[in-house]
Amino acid sequence: MGKIRIGVIGNGIIGNAHLQNYQDIEQAEVVAICDINPQALNRTGDKFKIEDRYTEIDSLLGRDDIQAVDVCLHNNLHAPVAIAALRAGKHVYCEKPMAGSYADALAMYEAMLETGKKLHIQLSTLYQLETKAAKRMIDQGRLGGLYHLRSYGWRRRGRPFVDGYATKEFVNKKTAGGGALFDMGVYHIAQLLYLAGLPRLERVSGATYARVTMDEVRRQISQFNVEELGCGFAVYENKLTFDILESWAVHMGEFPGSMLIGDQGGLCLKPLRYYALQDDLELQAEIDLKDLDYRTHTVYSEQCVYDSSQKHWLAALTGQCDLLPPARIALETQLLQEGIYISEQLGREVTAEEIKALSRSHALDIPNLHI
Repeated sequence: MGKIRIGVIGNGIIGNAHLQNYQDIEQAEVVAICDINPQALNRTGDKFKIEDRYTEIDSLLGRDDIQAVDVCLHNNLHAPVAIAALRAGKHVYCEKPMAGSYADALAMYEAMLETGKKLHIQLSTLYQLETKAAKRMIDQGRLGGLYHLRSYGWRRRGRPFVDGYATKEFVNKKTAGGGALFDMGVYHIAQLLYLAGLPRLERVSGATYARVTMDEVRRQISQFNVEELGCGFAVYENKLTFDILESWAVHMGEFPGSMLIGDQGGLCLKPLRYYALQDDLELQAEIDLKDLDYRTHTVYSEQCVYDSSQKHWLAALTGQCDLLPPARIALETQLLQEGIYISEQLGREVTAEEIKALSRSHALDIPNLHI
């Protein structure tokens, strides 16, 4: 199978991580990189030995020999670049979250449908062993009818920039759109919505907080104005409920793993445990994921196309498998996340229809994109 020629847009922390991953994927050939910062561009180009370097996004998108692009920019830059790339005839891989608002995510999704190109959002939890095992058990009916989901994400103190890593753009709404719910929550919410079969959202209530003490100098430099903790409660079709708790910083010990609860059984994802009744006995089983991983790469070696997000994308582009629906999963995740923000702003529960009607674009003008 031929290689896919890729251009990577954005050469910061995430761009470098994606480039490192591509080195281990046989079908990937990164032929060009782009960054508005010439120093970052040359630093990355030298590190990965990539000769073709651009400061103008248009120049990279204008190349007919590039089949796909990887968008590694801050959240409110995703939509304009991804849409331009799709309309330029490129397949697009985009870092999570899908965008900085539901309106922008929807515009990306519609551009995917309009162009017929593949759009993949980096949702690494879809490819974890816990997810694969849980999906198998749910598909076999081991949980029966799902009626409640619980999403957990925990850091004791791990806010970007103000707690000592990453850049200030991660904690400012202008560039990031949101905080812990976008940075961490997207992984856990997307994972559960995927496992639940992408149910239809009906209504959401929620709240966000930024209360934990931080370094005041870094607060001023970053103009920190996003949530460090977000929580919500959502109701989906058929009375499926979903509660969310995501923290960058919290005065509490580590949270348990996310959960899926059904009328025949339940799953906790980390560590992966299955709970059920058998012969009127309460059963608790811990799943051997190492054994699952071994068989996946020996007996069922075709399943290796689901080893990681980037590997799956390249496998789909080279015809080895159908692409999972990460754009749809990310869009539904964005709808729930934005519902929590809007509920916080309005001080009440909001319906899915209200979220869609109230969502506005947060996309930024990009000085090195002109098409």
